[in-house]
Amino acid sequence: MLRRMPRPRVGIQLPEAERRVPIEEYLVMARAAEEVGFDSIWVGDHLLYRDDGPERGPLEAFTLLAAIAAATTGIRLGPLVACTAFRHPPILAKMAATLDEISGGRLTLGLGAGWNGAEFEAFGLPFEGRATRSIEAYRIVRGLLAGERVSFDGAGYRTDDAVLLPSMSRRVPLMIGSTGERILEATVPTVDAWNVWGPWCGNDPAGFAAQNERVTRVARGLGRDPEALARSVCVFTAIDLEPGEEPVDEDAPPLAGSMTDIAGGLRAFANRAWPASATTRGW
Repeated sequence: MLRRMPRPRVGIQLPEAERRVPIEEYLVMARAAEEVGFDSIWVGDHLLYRDDGPERGPLEAFTLLAAIAAATTGIRLGPLVACTAFRHPPILAKMAATLDEISGGRLTLGLGAGWNGAEFEAFGLPFEGRATRSIEAYRIVRGLLAGERVSFDGAGYRTDDAVLLPSMSRRVPLMIGSTGERILEATVPTVDAWNVWGPWCGNDPAGFAAQNERVTRVARGLGRDPEALARSVCVFTAIDLEPGEEPVDEDAPPLAGSMTDIAGGLRAFANRAWPASATTRGW
């Protein structure tokens, strides 16, 4: 029997450090995204960019998301993705629980290990061994957001009977943003969703399909039903470029053209989101 593919869910990532964006403009963009029908709003989580152009940095992600949550009513939101190295894991879980409360249960907590060595160095954070620490952070955060009491003694982090109070009204869904083998093997058995940054798959449906199939193989190898793991990709787009205008360099060609072209391109990504035998679901 043929299965009907549900409508893909489409989110939007707000500007990060491409330019200085006043908070009022962020809130206008967030309200507009909700009004026109986007399913979700995402913000990046970085501290500082340097060595690749003018020194620059975005607003702090969770504070910004709290403001967006208060300015919207139904649209889902989250960090794409929160760097586990920037905040002590139990504090990260506490912040996520509070943000979920502020938003009325609309948070998806994206997590990743981080990649930008310059910001780690500038803020005094250890860069080497971040995959190990990110795996430990994931285990702590997941347990706390599931309502568990967590005691943990690892290479990078330690907790002693940590618990989130007041008790949460629901379990916050988790999304992992990684292509690293170790992190995938540690998180795929329990995480709700997976995301890949567009340039990491060539910003191309075929590249996304290859990464997606890799995640499917990891899930099957670990005994996880691949259909229980939602998939998503952050696609870099360039809409209605003027003649001679060049898109921002994102290390891969953008999905470019008219709104119709962009819609068709996003459908192509959605069609590659799952193995042919699986039911496609949005996130």
